[in-house]
Amino acid sequence: MKRFLLPFLVPALLLAALSAAHAGVTAESFSVSPYLGGYSFLGREHLETRPVFGVRAGYNFTKNFGTEAVFDYLRTRGSDVDYGRVNVYSYHLDALYHFMPAGPLVPYLAAGYGGQFRESHVDEVTYGVFNYGGGVKYFLRDGLAIRGDLRGLAMKHDDHTYHDLEYTVGVDFLFGGVKPAAAAVAQPEAPPAEAPLAPVPAAQPTPGHFKYCITLHGEFDIDRALIRPEYRDEVARVGDFMKKYPSTTAVIEGHTDNVGSAEYNLDLSQRRAEAVVNYLVDTLGIERSRLSAKGYGLTRPVADNATDEGKQKNRRIEAIIDCAFEVKEVQPPERLCISLVLDFDTDKSEINPRYRGEIAKVGDFMKSYPTTTAVIEGHTDNLGSEENNLKLSQARAQAVVDYLVQNFGIDAGRLSAKGYGSSRRIAYNGTAEGRAKNRRIDAVIDCVVKK
Repeated sequence: MKRFLLPFLVPALLLAALSAAHAGVTAESFSVSPYLGGYSFLGREHLETRPVFGVRAGYNFTKNFGTEAVFDYLRTRGSDVDYGRVNVYSYHLDALYHFMPAGPLVPYLAAGYGGQFRESHVDEVTYGVFNYGGGVKYFLRDGLAIRGDLRGLAMKHDDHTYHDLEYTVGVDFLFGGVKPAAAAVAQPEAPPAEAPLAPVPAAQPTPGHFKYCITLHGEFDIDRALIRPEYRDEVARVGDFMKKYPSTTAVIEGHTDNVGSAEYNLDLSQRRAEAVVNYLVDTLGIERSRLSAKGYGLTRPVADNATDEGKQKNRRIEAIIDCAFEVKEVQPPERLCISLVLDFDTDKSEINPRYRGEIAKVGDFMKSYPTTTAVIEGHTDNLGSEENNLKLSQARAQAVVDYLVQNFGIDAGRLSAKGYGSSRRIAYNGTAEGRAKNRRIDAVIDCVVKK
């Protein structure tokens, strides 16, 4: 018997093991299931266990419940009674209940009733047969399954009830049926739309450069954009520096107090910034391509416009000079902004020793000019929660402060740390390159020079 089943079982089991399982039983589907196996006559029937062949044809009313018409055949002979050869034909109608019908592994229970016709040289008889049992279907793909089945069979004749056993393997072919609704394909969640970038302030440092910022507190005549002679020395500070370092460029920013309309002040600040640019070009010989003018009107006050002193501070020209780090012996301006290129491990704030050279740009400058103070600013991209990014940026800024204190001997009272999280982006966070630009440490050094 085992030799007979082996050629069928081995390929079937290998196919089941190597195939990717898919859909299970579907409602309103038809099935055809050829099978083979063994049939054992238990008890006092004195017939030999023999191979059985058959076919099932079924219909699944729902995913769980179905019915099958079954026909099979076997040829046996008497084990200790001379029946000779006996042909056995079985037919029955079964009901099936499938568990976990979605597959790939679908166990089921089955029961049904039918008849068994036996033919030998002695006689021909038909018995009523009740069968019960179950099995499992393993779906290799949609509409194709390997199936194993075990049935007990009970029949009564000669005033006795006899019990037989049938065990088979086969293949289920399913046709038609109600296809399950296609699962909605989960679309990757689109990142939240980013608001347009605000113009990056000219004083924002960039890798490889620092921003040398000079504030020119000069007065202009009312509604005029001409530089008064007494303030020309202030402008000359910018020109002299740019002559000394010809690779530098500068943005001249104009700012006003809040007297007058916003539109008027915007125009006035632009004209005054352009007047300074023209003076640097025409009088001090700076090439115009190295200069640009930008008026901000009353939008960027540095003091309270409620007082005359505050208004005066807000009426200002700022020269923001972009310098390469190669520029040596830079005398302290009013403010120096430096971008430090530091890489931190994910969600960490420990500084890798290989970035000592970056931090040295700040440490060496502050050691050379002991009256300077600095704010170390930490910034992140928008990955993660706002709360976590704020804490992380603060921790990283504080790590740089601690490093300056411990490794460069800068007095802790001259340094402070400020974390901004993702609130001050200078690039879009939608790309890896943009996020890298936003993950930064900036050092803003305020320089107080004793006269």
